[in-house]
Amino acid sequence: MAQPQRSPSSNRWLAEHHADPHVLAARREGYRSRAAYKLLEIQEKYKLLKPGMTVLDLGAAPGGWSQVAASLVTPQGKVVAVDLLPMAAVAPHVTVLQGDFLDDLVVDTIHQSLAGGRAQVILSDMAANMSGNRTLDSLRGERLAEAVFQVVHHTLAPDGILVMKVFQGGAFSTLMVQGKELFRTVRMTKPTASRDRSPEQYMIGLGFRGPGLVREVVS
Repeated sequence: MAQPQRSPSSNRWLAEHHADPHVLAARREGYRSRAAYKLLEIQEKYKLLKPGMTVLDLGAAPGGWSQVAASLVTPQGKVVAVDLLPMAAVAPHVTVLQGDFLDDLVVDTIHQSLAGGRAQVILSDMAANMSGNRTLDSLRGERLAEAVFQVVHHTLAPDGILVMKVFQGGAFSTLMVQGKELFRTVRMTKPTASRDRSPEQYMIGLGFRGPGLVREVVS
């Protein structure tokens, strides 16, 4: 059976992807995704992850951020990695959970897997599926970020840290306001490992003020 032909834009993307220096480095150094270098750069700049910390990685597949986090917090620390997709084991001290991180049963399992029931750091490199409709995509991104804020409410320890991907757009200012309500300090950064054309940035929340501050996500 003949294989469907790729569009010119798909062929350009594949050529760019395979020539990407971060893709090549990830293959060479054993990281599961080029995204690992984004977290490495954030860590180099802000020194967020330290030995002994407990980390929750949301939307973790294929596991690049969990690999980096585990290398920085273990052997005394722990990483809990959650994704809707199945994910192969990452490393010792990394617990991999499959499921929706807003589902009550999954939330209970996350809390059981975390030392003391709360994480000191929450990581999220997730992005909503893009439709090409800017208004719809902005709304999807906002709802995904609000879902992460809900997890912060239930799972992050007081004075904890959040590193979350966000996108420039209509919802950006709203997310900044919410972040500043939750954290004593909010910083934005765009690692050089992010592609130039990508509107992604990373929100770094430092000093979580404590539970009870986040609106429930309305479905």
